[in-house]
Amino acid sequence: MPGFEDLDAFPADFSGSVRLFPLPNLVLFPHVMQPLHIFEPRYRELLEDALAGDRLIAMAILAPGWEKDYEGSPPLSPFACLGRVATHCQLDDGAYNVLLMGLRRVRLVRELPPTGRFRRAEVEVCEDLSPLQEAADRAGLQRKLRQAFLRVLPILPDSQEQLDRLLSTDVSLGVLTDVISYMIEIALRQKEALLAERNVYRRAEMLLEHLSAAVTAEPVGPAAGLDAFPPLFSTN
Repeated sequence: MPGFEDLDAFPADFSGSVRLFPLPNLVLFPHVMQPLHIFEPRYRELLEDALAGDRLIAMAILAPGWEKDYEGSPPLSPFACLGRVATHCQLDDGAYNVLLMGLRRVRLVRELPPTGRFRRAEVEVCEDLSPLQEAADRAGLQRKLRQAFLRVLPILPDSQEQLDRLLSTDVSLGVLTDVISYMIEIALRQKEALLAERNVYRRAEMLLEHLSAAVTAEPVGPAAGLDAFPPLFSTN
């Protein structure tokens, strides 16, 4: 098992084949830790396979209409987030509580034949793009993101130190956009669009639009489960 300092490292020998854990209401982003409660037999099998191997799981998003075939193989959105199991605990009933660390955006290339009860896919890793001609805008975009985020996010008990670290100038624009995108409460399809956008400057501008709209609407607030620590577990 890797140490926590290694959790964000991407494996050099990644094969491009991933285990798929699709959910209808969760978009995972790189650089964030997602709690999961895994109880369905097929996803317990998926987790056990991951723990016996590279510990990698791709959090996919079920496309609209998934309700008709949830127990089968409903269509998926084209982008997912590849994560690594940071830690896990098996409960008395056989279910698991898991912390999954987001690593990289991936695009689903094709679904592979299953080797068990869970789904697999071949994916393409989507690294962040930071065009040189837009580099001059980085500092300004980071400053605007910090200011807009603080206007819409209530300061939570005991969270000031974490927010200070998140909004520090040492955090890259790509990391900042991903963490804020995960934290705020916006529509699922808006989060999907942020996950699909590789250009960090476009992603920052998209996020600024959402944050600016939230200033004149109801407070955005944190995403579900982030107003308590440890955060609530998302169920499969």
